Amino acid sequence: MFLTPEDVRLLQDAEMGLGAWAWGDRMIWDYPHGYSDEDIALAYKATMDAGITLVDTAEVYGGGRSEHLLGRCMKQDGRQPLVATKFMPFPLRLRHADMERALRGSLERLGLERVDLYQIHYPVPLRSVSYWVEGLAAMRRKGLTRAVGVSNFSQNQMQRAYSVLAKYDIPLASNQVQYHLLDRRIEKNGLLARCQELGIRLIAYSPLAMGLLTGKYTPENPPPRTRGRYTSRKLRALTPLLKLMIEIGQDYGGRVPAQVAINWCICKGTLPIPGAKTLEQAETNAGALGWRLTPEQVSALDAASDRFGS
Repeated sequence: MFLTPEDVRLLQDAEMGLGAWAWGDRMIWDYPHGYSDEDIALAYKATMDAGITLVDTAEVYGGGRSEHLLGRCMKQDGRQPLVATKFMPFPLRLRHADMERALRGSLERLGLERVDLYQIHYPVPLRSVSYWVEGLAAMRRKGLTRAVGVSNFSQNQMQRAYSVLAKYDIPLASNQVQYHLLDRRIEKNGLLARCQELGIRLIAYSPLAMGLLTGKYTPENPPPRTRGRYTSRKLRALTPLLKLMIEIGQDYGGRVPAQVAINWCICKGTLPIPGAKTLEQAETNAGALGWRLTPEQVSALDAASDRFGS
């Protein structure tokens, strides 16, 4: 199921992936409290059972533990999805050799000879966009990745990456950015439209706004610990939007807000990668597939979310 450099149709055709940010992460997601490695394995199996064919991770997630857990899940389950991971250009990483060393470390943790998609995690300005994208091209030529992408790149940065790769006849497969009903900047600044014009798959991370769009949190019951500090101020303003999501979900047999939020991302032409660290979360995510919001419902959600100003 590997991508080829000439054709990134598998990535283009995927409706949804699985985000593995929470796997092993103690700072934001409070691993392993409330979920275990066994829960993650069950979430992986349910994701594969649902026909979801992309898992996104990164070397920095859980200090490498996310990649390690994904590698273990693939080995135990026997089914291998498209695997995407990322290189973080930390300040002491200044050479292409550092990127190669990082990628080989990721491959060792994943138990793979190559990944399907290798991405630059952030455009850290200590080196130019062009320099690091040249590194991606080198990783592709060495056969360590099947396709290359970027993450958190602005439209100008993405355009530069696209142009650099074009010199080698390598497509820029993707740009992974935050996108959800509470953060629609990429719609309003033209990034989403430009991705679609250039054939770059926009991968939407945090499509549930770190849990805010699931409907399970309230001002009196915010997300735990660090996430609560990030998000509690928004919860009171969410009530009208969540009410609309519940009403729309009733038109589809009682779909929950999380499923409506993910489906909205799909209807916008993006590839959402909601996280799942338990079986229940994976099954909920899968329930966003197999149906589509109407254009009128998408417009209603747009109008209800405009008040958040992003």
